[in-house]
Amino acid sequence: RPSTTFPPRCLRRHALASAPGLHTLDSVTSDLYPMPLNSSKKDEVNVGRIRQSLVFGDHGLDLFVCGDQLLRGAALNAVLIAEQVLK
Repeated sequence: RPSTTFPPRCLRRHALASAPGLHTLDSVTSDLYPMPLNSSKKDEVNVGRIRQSLVFGDHGLDLFVCGDQLLRGAALNAVLIAEQVLK
């Protein structure tokens, strides 16, 4: 089991909301959560339904993730990771 714990709920949401390439959709009252229909033809990856993991407790997160796999597939992700490494 990992020795580190995730920060409180508000900090987790802020970290995901400020991450480049991610768009946070997470409002139970407004029925906003990631869906494939809303992710088509967009470079951003949608993330939502952010919850503490029932299995890993304070050491894990459960979330929905949706993205257009034709636009934001493994090849593009590899290029973006390589660009970050070379900075």
